[in-house]
Amino acid sequence: MTNPMTNNLLLISREVRASGDIEHWTLNEPGSKNALNAMMVLALQQACLRAQADKALRVIVLSGANQAFCSGGSLGGFAKEMSGAVDPLITSNLEFGELLEQLCRLPQVLICVVDGVAMGGGFGLVCCADTVIATDRSVFATPEVTIGVVPAQIAPFVQWRLGDKAARVLMLQGARQSAAQMQLMGLVDEVGSESDLQSMLNKALQAHARAAPAAVVATKELMGMTFFKDLPPVRLAAATAFALQLRSMEAQEGLAAFGQKRKPAWAEL
Repeated sequence: MTNPMTNNLLLISREVRASGDIEHWTLNEPGSKNALNAMMVLALQQACLRAQADKALRVIVLSGANQAFCSGGSLGGFAKEMSGAVDPLITSNLEFGELLEQLCRLPQVLICVVDGVAMGGGFGLVCCADTVIATDRSVFATPEVTIGVVPAQIAPFVQWRLGDKAARVLMLQGARQSAAQMQLMGLVDEVGSESDLQSMLNKALQAHARAAPAAVVATKELMGMTFFKDLPPVRLAAATAFALQLRSMEAQEGLAAFGQKRKPAWAEL
């Protein structure tokens, strides 16, 4: 592996190959299980912008450090933004939505390697991948509604990737799902043990190596044309709903219950 490109929150290394290069992007905020704070989102956006113009790059492998993929949005970051007007929450939520679109629009093949939690925004990242491999100890969820919050920016991507029925099960209930369950729902392509990860990744890389790079770029553009055309108004509506709901009494109760490790008031029907 050559040409390391490193910052604190997103580690990038590159394999130079005659048939097209491979980059490994690793989310690196182990203290929060790689939560998506503003700087992490910015680092990913910058990496996507660079990759968009990189004709030598053929595949991107996205993973997380320290036995976690991504725990979702940073609750600490949300708390800081709530001290101002609604606008900062809308702005930051829009930024994340734009990142999800950037990931989906990458001309390269995007492979997500999940080992550990993929929650909320982290689940959204996985929905942007062309191929997903996961360890059997991985846990997936969109738990926002269980703490009184809206899965705002990820909602259209979950629905696009998994279809309406599975999206409703996941986002309206917020229950945790195993890698095997997510394979049945169609998100995960292959499940194995931690020791199987490299062989599963090699298998995925070999499968994608059969496809001509320029044909892949054109095909990905065609598959996303309708979805991306309709996305901007949805993204703004999602950000507004997220900001309003996060400031609600319901969210305050949900976040308090989460911190106190108890059920929120609405959990008993």
